[in-house]
Amino acid sequence: QVQFVESGGGLVQPGGSLRLSCTASGFNLDYYHIGWFRQAPGKEREGVSCISSNAVDTYYADSVKGRFTISRDKSKNMMFLQMNNLRPEDSAVYHCATAVNRCPQSADLDKYRWYDAWGQGTQVTVSS
Repeated sequence: QVQFVESGGGLVQPGGSLRLSCTASGFNLDYYHIGWFRQAPGKEREGVSCISSNAVDTYYADSVKGRFTISRDKSKNMMFLQMNNLRPEDSAVYHCATAVNRCPQSADLDKYRWYDAWGQGTQVTVSS
């Protein structure tokens, strides 16, 4: 069975940092382009970042570019999202996901649903 488990979320003050982890079980992540999307209460899902299967290419939404860094560890079948200089508007449930085909270009991350599976998510709350 395919399963994702996200962790690392929590409460952090503006300007703080969090490192999110995504662990996949039941399948090998190596062959997939994978990434993260987030959803805040009452808002649509928003693509955040994506990384290619070979980890050569990374993509970021304009809202997080320069602050977030996506990475993956094939030996552990895991993916990570390092989030720095967090802002209140970053508050959301963050989900990891596999791409249907390939990562979209950065500008298209929030234009369409490029993923076809995701986990339950981890809550990130940025507040003073």
